[in-house]
This record gives sequence, structure tokens and C-alpha cells, in this order.
Amino acid sequence: MLVQQLRSEVLRANQEIVRQGLVVSTFGNVSGIAREHGLVVIKPSGVAYDALTPEAMVVTDMEGKIVEGKLKPSSDLATHLLLYRKFQLIGGVVHTHSEYATAWAQARKPIPCYGTTHADYFHGPIPVTEMLRADEVGEEYVHNTGEVIVRCFQGLDPMSIPGVLVAGHAPFCWGRTIDDAVHHAVALEYVARLALHTEMLAGPTTGIPQHLMDRHHTRKHGTNATYGQVSENDREREA
Repeated sequence: MLVQQLRSEVLRANQEIVRQGLVVSTFGNVSGIAREHGLVVIKPSGVAYDALTPEAMVVTDMEGKIVEGKLKPSSDLATHLLLYRKFQLIGGVVHTHSEYATAWAQARKPIPCYGTTHADYFHGPIPVTEMLRADEVGEEYVHNTGEVIVRCFQGLDPMSIPGVLVAGHAPFCWGRTIDDAVHHAVALEYVARLALHTEMLAGPTTGIPQHLMDRHHTRKHGTNATYGQVSENDREREA
């Protein structure tokens, strides 16, 4: 029952990134994890979004072995799995090639925190990874994409900055839940567009001061958050 529910949630999330305009063709995928069972559900590789069903979602173990499903999982599976292993608090991962975030990734530039919209979701610049070395691009390319993300987050909190730009490639986002991961992917694309327009108007700037960034991030995150309504899940985490 849990796996079937997770399949339905992952299907809806994959449909949502299309609805939000983050996907061209089949360039994107969403996964979710059932940590208590050591299982991950992910979109099948290369299948059109309008052809997806809950049964089409692929269930794998944490080593990538297919547990349920007749289709091949997303070619990005190994990256998702490594992120789940290394970032223990995340429950969903989203990978897209959304236009503006991908442009920053291709430019190999982090996205500065130019305003409070950015700070509401990302507590600092959205980092860009180093370029994968020639020896990392081979049979283990997809796994090494995860490794380069993990290296990029040494000294950073992946829950405060729930997204990254893979140099020359595209963004990955994550969250405590699948819905959170999708929401962060939408926010990342929006702040990437805002940042580009900001630089076109004013050139690169120093961004907003730390105290304003901190204020806007903490109003939405953490035990002292004041924005929005308190959910039952939030109450349970704070108890």
C-alpha cells in the first residue's frame, strides 16, 4: 500500500513539473523515497509524461536494483540514490533542464542572492558544482554527478540550500517531501530568471545584506518561522 501511494505521489510530481513549465520533451524526472523500506520510486526513462501511470513508475532498492516495474528507470537514478544516501533528511529529488536555471549551470555561475524572493527559499547563493573530470565521465558518470554535488555541499546545509547547478548540465533540487522538492525546483527557476534580469539591469551586484537574507529565510524555515500556517507535520517535528 505504501509503495502504491508513493508511486501515485511520484506520478503527480512528474506531471506537476510539466505543468509548471520546467520540462521540454522528457528532460526531467522526480523521485521519492520510502526510507523505512529502503525503496525509491522514480519516473521511467524516456517515457512521455502524458503516457505515465502509477504502475509505470519504477521501484528500486537503494542499490538501483529494480524491485517493481517493467520499464527501465530514469537514466539519472544513480544521482538520485546517492543524494538520498548522503542527504539523510530529504524525501524527494527533482531534476529538470528548466531554461533559466540551466543557463546559469551552462555558464558555470552560482546564482547570487540578489533579493528576498531568493532568500525565502535558498539561504545563500545557489552553488554550481565543479566540472566533472574526464575520468569521472564514463560508466559511473551518473553516480559521479551525485558525487560532484555532494562535494559541492561540503560546508553547506542541503536543507537550507535545497538545490544545485551541475556545471555544464542542469539543476537538481530536493526537499523533505516530494512536494517540497517540486516547490524548490519551481522557486529555483524563478529566482534564476530574476537574477538574470537583475544582472541585465544593474550588472553583478553584491546582493542583499546578510541580515536581510537571514530574516527572510528564517521567517519561512525553522522553529521560529512566522510565515504561513502550522501543519500537523510541523507540530510533530517541533514536539
